[in-house]
Amino acid sequence: MARPRSPLLNQERIVTAALALVDAEGLAALSTRRLAAELGVSGPSLYNHFPTKDALLDAVADTVLGEVDLGMLGREPWPDALRDWARSYRAALTAHPNLVPVLAHGPGRRASALRMADAVFGALVDAGWPRGEATRIGALMRYLVLGSALASFAGGFVDDQRVYAADYPHLGQAHLLAEHRGEIDEGAFETGLAALIEGLALRFERLGPGI
Repeated sequence: MARPRSPLLNQERIVTAALALVDAEGLAALSTRRLAAELGVSGPSLYNHFPTKDALLDAVADTVLGEVDLGMLGREPWPDALRDWARSYRAALTAHPNLVPVLAHGPGRRASALRMADAVFGALVDAGWPRGEATRIGALMRYLVLGSALASFAGGFVDDQRVYAADYPHLGQAHLLAEHRGEIDEGAFETGLAALIEGLALRFERLGPGI
């Protein structure tokens, strides 16, 4: 009986396997040798699809950004559109937290990243924001989303009241934070997002018609 053939190696299969590996074990686990073993192929065969590890990481990052919903941009009023887009953006990043350091770099040549930047900038300009302001707002939103997805503030505290009780009088409940990290981190993001958009709405009003 003939041996079953391995699935055809292609870019999509490689990217899917690489993302699964990074999700499970972190960026340090990703290597040509390890990925080839996961795929059941020889290491050099990967180079037919991605000449370098950086090229592969770019493709993986772009796949994640492709999960972000852009449909509201240019369709909803700009405050609602920014809010909904930021939530979708953060959801994509928090689903793949180990990849956030790669995503923190600029869009470069990544198609999904460039489509997202174009959609955000275009929606703001079409809504009446000056181009310079639109650029800064896009960057500001990105800082908020990436920062909130990079690490857990609440998860940084240890579950030991003795660490805080003696020397940090205002941190008497800090040992409980890690237990509620999801709620706290999500709440912090939503608080920052609301404050940011409310502040931008006031700025938009001050700039007035003619902007």
